[in-house]
Amino acid sequence: MKKSIKNLRKKLKIFNPKLKEECGVFGISNISDASTLTALGLHALQHRGQEGCGIVSYDEKNYHSEKRFGLVGDNFNKEKVLKKLPGNYAIGHNRYSTTGGTTLRNVQPFFADTNTGGIAVAHNGNLTNAITLRKKLVDDGAIFYSTSDTETIVQLIAKSKREKKIDKIIDALFQIQGAYAIVMLTKNTLIGVRDPYGIRPLVLGKLKNSYILASETCALDIIGAKFVREVENGEIVCIENNELKSFKPFPKKKQRPCVFEYIYFARPDSILNNKCAYEYRKNFGKELAKEADIDVDLIVPVPDSGNAAAIGFSQHLEKKFDLGLIRNHYVGRTFIEPAQKIRSLGVKLKLNANKSTIKNKKIVLIDDSLVRGTTCYKIVKMLYDSGAKEVHVRIASPEIRFPDFYGIDTPTKKELLAANKSNDEICKYINAKSLKFLSLDGLYRAMGFEKRNNTYPQLTDHYFTGDYPIKPMDKLGDDKVTQLSLLSISSNN
Repeated sequence: MKKSIKNLRKKLKIFNPKLKEECGVFGISNISDASTLTALGLHALQHRGQEGCGIVSYDEKNYHSEKRFGLVGDNFNKEKVLKKLPGNYAIGHNRYSTTGGTTLRNVQPFFADTNTGGIAVAHNGNLTNAITLRKKLVDDGAIFYSTSDTETIVQLIAKSKREKKIDKIIDALFQIQGAYAIVMLTKNTLIGVRDPYGIRPLVLGKLKNSYILASETCALDIIGAKFVREVENGEIVCIENNELKSFKPFPKKKQRPCVFEYIYFARPDSILNNKCAYEYRKNFGKELAKEADIDVDLIVPVPDSGNAAAIGFSQHLEKKFDLGLIRNHYVGRTFIEPAQKIRSLGVKLKLNANKSTIKNKKIVLIDDSLVRGTTCYKIVKMLYDSGAKEVHVRIASPEIRFPDFYGIDTPTKKELLAANKSNDEICKYINAKSLKFLSLDGLYRAMGFEKRNNTYPQLTDHYFTGDYPIKPMDKLGDDKVTQLSLLSISSNN
C-alpha cells in the first residue's frame, strides 16, 4: 500500500506551477449546428482543461457521442467529425486530469440509457462523498465503466425510484455533496445544475431563441450569444422547447463562489459578478501596491497570470511596466510529462528573461499566487542570472495554506509553502530581496466588498483561511491525494 502511494506521488510530481481547474462545461438547446457551436464554446473554455474533450448530441431519435484526447481545435475542427454529431441539442466537456489513469473512458460527457430514456452528463467539480457513494453503489451491484465521480451521479439517477426524469435528478442531487456545476441532456431537454453554495461557476446565455449553459461567459461571446444571468446557487434550470423552468429544491444557503475564479481560473474577459475578471485582477494589483509601496525601477509580471495585477500595481505607483519575461505559448502537453530530463528544464520551457529590459534594474516581480514556490525560485534566479540588480516579489493574493477538495488541483498541506514557512522563510527560500502577499482584507476590498459587522461577505476562500463550506465525508486526512487517487474516483479522472 505504502509503495503504491509512493509511486503515485512520483507520477503526480510533474511540472505544474499553477493551481488547475479541472474542467469546463457547455450545453446548447434547440438550434441547428448544435455540435459545431458546442465545439466553439469548448474552444473558448480550453483554459479549463486540456487533456481531453467530448461532445454528445441528440437528433430527436438517437444520441451521438465523440470523445478525444487533447485540445478541442485539434479534434473537432473537421467537418467529418462534426457530421457524426447531428442534432439540435448538444453538451460538451473539457477535461483536466490530475490523478488516476488517462483513459478515453474517463473523458466526458458520460451517457447512459435508463428506464426513462437516455441521459448525458458533463460535470465540473468534485464530490466530497464520492468514495462513500461509490462503495455503496458497488455493494448494491452497480457496475462502473469509468473511474470518475461523474459516473456516480449517473448511477444515482438511474437507480432512483422516482418516475419523472427531473425528480430522479433531484433525488440523486440530494445524495451527493461537494462543489459542482453540471449540464445534462435528455431527449429534447437541456438541464443545468449548480451546487447549493455556488462554488463552481455556471452561466445562462441565449442565442436567438436558444438557451445555452456554460462555465464562463467567454464561451457565449465566441458564438455571438447574449449573457442572461448566472445560474443561482442550488438552482436547477430545465430547458425544453425554448422554455426555461427553474427549480430550487435545496434548503437556501448563502452563495459562496470560488475566490480563485476571480484570481486566476476564469478567462480575463469573462464576466464575474457584473465585471470582467481582468478588472478584478488589476484591482488586486492596485491594492497590493497600496499595501506594499516600494522604490524600484521596473514592474515585471509573470506572464500571463500576473499581467493584469502588474498593470494595476504599476498604475498605482506610477512606475514603469515592462515584459521582463517572455512566454513561449507553444508548450504542449508533450512537455508536461514526468520525465526527469523534461522536468529539469523547469520554467525554461515556458519562460525566458528579456535581458536587455531587466539588466541593472531593481525589479518587482508580480504573480497572482504562490503554491509550492519552486517555480518562483527558478524565475527569481533567472532574473538575477540575466543581470537584474534586485528582485522583489509581490503576490496578488493571500498565502495559500490549505488544500482544496472541490475540484481544484492543489498540493497537500505538507507541500504548500505558506503552510509550512513564515514570510521571511519563504523570501529566503525563493532568494528574493523582499516578499509581500496581498492581505485577505485587501483582496475583498479590491473586489468592492464592504465590511459588515467587521466581516466581509464571504466567498469560498478556504485556500487562505481553512474555512471549508463543505466538510469532506470521505476520510482523506491531510494527504487528500492518497485515497482519491488510489481508488481513482475523483472527477479529475
